[in-house]
Amino acid sequence: MPLQESGEMYLEAILILSDRMGSVRSLDVAEYRNYSKPSVSRAVKLLRDGGYITVDEDGYLHLTDVGRDVAEKIYDRHRVLTQFLVSIGVDKETASSDACRMEHVISDTTLEAIKTYLDKK
Repeated sequence: MPLQESGEMYLEAILILSDRMGSVRSLDVAEYRNYSKPSVSRAVKLLRDGGYITVDEDGYLHLTDVGRDVAEKIYDRHRVLTQFLVSIGVDKETASSDACRMEHVISDTTLEAIKTYLDKK
């Protein structure tokens, strides 16, 4: 099942929260992203059915290998784009917000060019 932008956002949130907290529940994702509980519940079902996450008997969310790969790719894009935007004078908050939207549509070619540019700075 191909992921839409919203699915990528959920996976990224689970990755970030897992790194920070260790264990992540749907409520944590809802609070982190300011999403409604029913929206998160629906997304969790879709992500589980798609093989991107598992949910254990205590309700904790775990990324599968495929889910982790997608989440890490999106999060890497977010970090690179934020760094790039800050390097050209955008304030960090705006850069992060803009990177959040850009990370889902930028081509691999353009992202690699940005990485190369940043490495030369």
